[in-house]
Amino acid sequence: MNLKGVIFDLDGTLADTLPVCYAAFRSALAPYSDREYSDREIHGFFGPTEEGIIRRLVPNDWEAGLRLYLEAYERAHDTCPTPFAGIETALQLLREQGIALGVVTGKGPASAAISLKRLGLESYFDVVEAGAAEGPIKPASIRQVLARWNLSPSQVAYVGDAPSDIDAAHQVGVAAIGAAWARPEQAAALKARAPLAVFDRVDCFVAWIEETTQS
Repeated sequence: MNLKGVIFDLDGTLADTLPVCYAAFRSALAPYSDREYSDREIHGFFGPTEEGIIRRLVPNDWEAGLRLYLEAYERAHDTCPTPFAGIETALQLLREQGIALGVVTGKGPASAAISLKRLGLESYFDVVEAGAAEGPIKPASIRQVLARWNLSPSQVAYVGDAPSDIDAAHQVGVAAIGAAWARPEQAAALKARAPLAVFDRVDCFVAWIEETTQS
């Protein structure tokens, strides 16, 4: 393919930040509930941004709850100080080849900014599109990135770790790349969505970049 741009999901794709999200939600929701939410329960809330989730769970005090979340998210990021091994190699290689780099995430803008800064990745991306409190908007966000870059869908790939990421890429017409390096058990679910490729190791993704940009 004539690759001109690559857009990345963030959580579970660039770094193992999902545990950071879970810990931050548990901390932020603790003052408002007499129970502790499991990782699975919290993951089930995903779709809206943190603001949207907390608005639904703490409707009468969501602004304070969101502040608690972001404070807890910043603290919990100490457990995830670096991206997945090999991600910076991939980003450097793409940048050296003149490939545009962006992020489209379901996270809110504040937590996305925290993660990219703490991971040392913010300088790689010229565009970051966050999610919406109302619910998932990844297809629309990918289209916004394409418009900013003035590229056609056939020139861009979207890399994500969830089946919904593959669906979003297909909806827009960009190449869908499954990132199964965080959760190899997701590989079958990703492949079932018929992406262009699924990689269970970052080094395999790097090899794909080398082959694609040199062909």
